[in-house]
Amino acid sequence: MRPYATTAIALVLALAATSATAKTTIEILRAETTDVEKAINTQAEKDFEALHPDVDVKFEYIANEAYKQKLPTLLQSKARPDIYYSWGGGVLRDQAKAGFVEDITDQVADEWAKTYSPAGIKAFSVNGKIVGAPMNASEVVFWTNLKLAKKAGIDVSKIKTWDEFLAALKKAKAAGVTPIMVGGKDKWPLHFYYGYLALREAGEAGFKAAMAGEGKGFASAPFVKAGEDFKRLIDLQPFEPGFMSTTYEQASGRFGDGEALFHLMADFDYQSSKDRSQSKKGLPDDQLAVLRFPMVAGGKGAPSDTFGGVNGWVVAKGAPKEAVDFLAFWNGPKYQAMAAAEGAYIPTAIAASSAIKNPFFKKIADDLAASKFHQIFLDQDLGADVGATFNDASADLAQGVITPEQAAQEIQDAWSFQ
Repeated sequence: MRPYATTAIALVLALAATSATAKTTIEILRAETTDVEKAINTQAEKDFEALHPDVDVKFEYIANEAYKQKLPTLLQSKARPDIYYSWGGGVLRDQAKAGFVEDITDQVADEWAKTYSPAGIKAFSVNGKIVGAPMNASEVVFWTNLKLAKKAGIDVSKIKTWDEFLAALKKAKAAGVTPIMVGGKDKWPLHFYYGYLALREAGEAGFKAAMAGEGKGFASAPFVKAGEDFKRLIDLQPFEPGFMSTTYEQASGRFGDGEALFHLMADFDYQSSKDRSQSKKGLPDDQLAVLRFPMVAGGKGAPSDTFGGVNGWVVAKGAPKEAVDFLAFWNGPKYQAMAAAEGAYIPTAIAASSAIKNPFFKKIADDLAASKFHQIFLDQDLGADVGATFNDASADLAQGVITPEQAAQEIQDAWSFQ
C-alpha cells in the first residue's frame, strides 16, 4: 500500500472517531443561588447525561449584580448561553424584541400546558410565543427574627398596617435592636419598599393606568404618596449603619446571623440567609416568622395583592434542540418536587406543589394562590432602562437626596421616553 493511501485511511479513521465522540454541549447561565438548588441542578445534570451520553450539560453561576450586567453582552455574542435565568417581565420582552430568544412553542406547547399553570406559561411567553419555562413563584415578605422581636416587646402577628409597622421599628430602636437589614448598595432591595408601597397605594388599576400612559402615569398621586410613605420609613433611620455599602448577599448573611429584626426579601432568602450566615445554618425555624407587607391607610390596593416574581428559564436564540429537551426534563415535576421538599423555592410545576414541606413556603404559596393581582418586580417588569431608573429613585429616596415628587417624575419620564 502506498504511504499516502495509509495516511488518508488514518485521517478518515481519526475523523470518524472524533465524530463518534462529539457531544452536544448545553450551557446554562444562572444568577447565584443556594447550595440546595445547585445540588438539585447537579443531580438533574448527571441523570440527563446518563440517559443521553452524547450531551454535556454545563451550569455556570454568576453573582446577582454581575449576572445582570454581563447577560446583555453575552446575548449579543457567540458566547451566549443556551438557557439562561430570567425574572420575566419587560426585560424578557426587550430581549425577545431584540431577537435573542428562541420560539419553542411547537416543541413544548402541549407538554407545558400539562406541566404549568396558564399564568406560569404566560410569564414566559412573548406575543403568544413560548420562549421558556417558569421555575418558581415568589412573594416579597418581611423575614422576621422572633428572638429580637421578643427582646423589643413586639408582637409581630399584630402588625397589619404601615403605621403599626413604623411604630414597631421605633420600639425596636428604643430596645437597642437594629430594625431592618438591607443591601442598599445593590439598590433593588430598596426598590422592594418603594415598589410594594406603590402597589398598596395604587393597586392593580393604578398600575395598569400608569403603564397605559393615562393621566400623569407614574407621577400620579398614588405613586407620589408611595414615596411619602417610604420617606416616613427613612426618616426613622431603620437600616443598619452603612446600608448603602452593604450588598444583598452581605445583608442576607447578616440577617441569618441574627443582626436585625426584619429583612424584606422574597422567599428565596430563607435558604440564602442560612447559606450566607457565618454558621451556615442561619436562624432556627422556631426563631423565624414571615410578615406580609402591611397595608396603608386609604390605599387602593387589595389586601390580597402580592409583589414578587415568576422566575424561570429562557431558551436563547440558536440553542440546540437538546437544550429544550433538558429544560423539560430538569424543570419538570420530579426535580421541582425535590426543590419544594428541601425548601429551595416554591415550584411552578403543578404536580410539585404538594411536596412543599417548609411552613413558611406553604404560607407564601397560600398567599400567591389567593392573590388576584401579582405585581412582578418593577425593575424587571418595566424593562431594563425604566427598571434601572426605579432602582435609582428608590436608592435616592433612601438617602434623602430627592423628594417623592421628583422620584415619581423621574420614573414617569423614563417610561415616557422608552
